[in-house]
Amino acid sequence: MSKERNLEKMLKSESERLLNHSMDRRNFLSQTTKVAGIALGMTLASQFNGLKVEASPQFTGYPFKLGVASGDPLSDSVVLWTRLAPEPLNNGGMPSYNVPVEWEISEDKHFKHIINHGTELARPELAHSVHVEVFDLEPNRDYYYRFKAGYEVSPIGKTKTLPAPGKNLGKLSFAFASCQQFEHGFYTAYKHMAEEKLDFVIHLGDYIYEYGPNEYVATTGNVRTHSSPEIMSLDDYRNRHAQYKTDKYLQSAHAAFPWIVTWDDHEVENNYADDIPERDQSVEEFIRRRIHAYQAYYEHMPLRESSLPQGADMNLYRRFTYGDLIEFNVLDTRQYRDNQANGDGIKPPNEESTDPNRTLLGNEQENWLLEGLGRSNARWNVLAQQIFFNQLNNDIDGEVLYNMDAWDGYSANRDRILEYVQENDVKNLVVLTGDVHANWAGDIKTDFDDPDSATLGSEFVGTSITSGGDGSEKRQDTDAILEENPHIKFFNDFRGYVRCQVTPEKWTADYRVVSYVSQPGAPIHTRASFEIKHDQPGLVSKQDKPLSTHKKQSSEVEEDRIKAQDKAHDKQVQKQGNGTGN
Repeated sequence: MSKERNLEKMLKSESERLLNHSMDRRNFLSQTTKVAGIALGMTLASQFNGLKVEASPQFTGYPFKLGVASGDPLSDSVVLWTRLAPEPLNNGGMPSYNVPVEWEISEDKHFKHIINHGTELARPELAHSVHVEVFDLEPNRDYYYRFKAGYEVSPIGKTKTLPAPGKNLGKLSFAFASCQQFEHGFYTAYKHMAEEKLDFVIHLGDYIYEYGPNEYVATTGNVRTHSSPEIMSLDDYRNRHAQYKTDKYLQSAHAAFPWIVTWDDHEVENNYADDIPERDQSVEEFIRRRIHAYQAYYEHMPLRESSLPQGADMNLYRRFTYGDLIEFNVLDTRQYRDNQANGDGIKPPNEESTDPNRTLLGNEQENWLLEGLGRSNARWNVLAQQIFFNQLNNDIDGEVLYNMDAWDGYSANRDRILEYVQENDVKNLVVLTGDVHANWAGDIKTDFDDPDSATLGSEFVGTSITSGGDGSEKRQDTDAILEENPHIKFFNDFRGYVRCQVTPEKWTADYRVVSYVSQPGAPIHTRASFEIKHDQPGLVSKQDKPLSTHKKQSSEVEEDRIKAQDKAHDKQVQKQGNGTGN
């Protein structure tokens, strides 16, 4: 019996045993990890994995409908990505055999100076996705790339390597974005982003959303529709990623720059914590779901083989050094966290939320982060992560209320990081954040309750690409929240992204917004700009220009975002009860 057949038999045996055996959560997680590891072992057991290799495939349609992408840039290498999917919403529409995919990387967009090329197999076990790690590239250099399968040629993508570590640099320009609920709006912001002059893009999570059609509804209504019920299986997650990637503006932004990606919660399920589901799901069911979600995420992102899921886990925290200018610590605040304190939601702090034994990052990732900050020689030190880092009291009537899903719900973990920053004199700390569907900017204090305490760094929170629908200048509770939190300097509720331009002497963040996403064609505006000067911590406002012809204030408050997702969950439960859901 072949090695692959042995693995297949072992996988079937282990799966059947798990499905018919009761065990506690820790044991189940361990055993499920074993099964998932076997499954991925089957994927990688052989380059040809026992399947036919079709050198001249016949496709039912154009196979590169999901576009191309690049990512995880280093000074000498980059990842090139595509997926063969002639029928994107029909599990790709590919047959169950391996397909050779040729790739080329060139110094020019006309491919007159091709510097490397090769062939990778697109395999059904990884949804016919291709992840090419190209090495021996020149640092800080633009390159162009493309793929070919059969007689079909992909669109051309542009990528760029990082400068060599320690290289003296004068500038960097990048953008960061997050939260792109497909139903809530059009990806107009990505159209504008693709036209910017950027070195790379950072995506901070919620690349997809897991809900069924019109379960999670924007305040301005949904303008597109998810193609399937709430996603649970591997095929479900693959189809959802494919639906999002069919958007031409998302494809254009991927093709224009290399991306550095990390996830938040909706890539699996809202507000999950490690192996703990949102609610109403057994741990066993949820771990299976998480395995499916993680694999589909890998299949659709320009990630290195080092991020290939290993069992029930997937390594996403990693570090990127841009010469001597910036070191980016890309975090995973979802996979290793303890459960949200106080029943989740926006609640008063309690003994659980302040418990020093609770973790958001997990011990290994926290140690990795602190070690990196301690030895960094970069001019600017960045945490690229998902959830609100600064303290944010959401109450407007005198009571303290914190978001238990954010760092406020894990305050001791944040305190440990800030104490380390202060004790080790970590310079020019900047935190980049997504998640909350609005623009915020604030200073990170040694004591958030004392406005006169020392400033350790600053946080830029980027709004969503679409999530929440059309925005406004501010919300009903904005003025009161800003008054309650004097370290927070700015709020705006339009959609868009944040463009950052960095030199050795200053960091400039431009909040780029579109005034509506419920229709195509919105123009882009720089709503506000902030500057941080080297070794002078604290935000300086350089531009504050409201969009005077657009909605000045909505009736929304911060908690409405959470309530909308609670309503979505209630719809899911109702569908399951009626037998109409997954």
